[in-house]
Amino acid sequence: QVQLVESGGGLVQPGGSLRLSCAASGFTLDYYGIGWFRQAPGKEREGVSCISSSAGNTYYADSVKGRFTISRDNAKNTVYLQMNSLKPEDTAVYYCAAKYLPGRSSCPRTYEYWGQGTQVTVSS
Repeated sequence: QVQLVESGGGLVQPGGSLRLSCAASGFTLDYYGIGWFRQAPGKEREGVSCISSSAGNTYYADSVKGRFTISRDNAKNTVYLQMNSLKPEDTAVYYCAAKYLPGRSSCPRTYEYWGQGTQVTVSS
């Protein structure tokens, strides 16, 4: 069964940090581009970051650039999103998604598989 499972969300104070994990089962992430998205209540889903299957090229939305870092550990079949200097406006449900794109150095435009999401709340 193909599955993506996010974890690591929670409640954190402004300025704090969280590390989200996206673990894959039923397939190997090595050949997949991975994206992180978020959706806040009443807002559209937005792309936060992505990492290519090859070369480890990354992309960040302007709103998180310099604060978030995406990385992948293919041995653990997991992709991470390290989030530092969190702000209240980062509050959202965070989703990871995967697209089969072997040998590509760019991020996917569309995604095949989605996780169920993990809640991140930034509040004092």
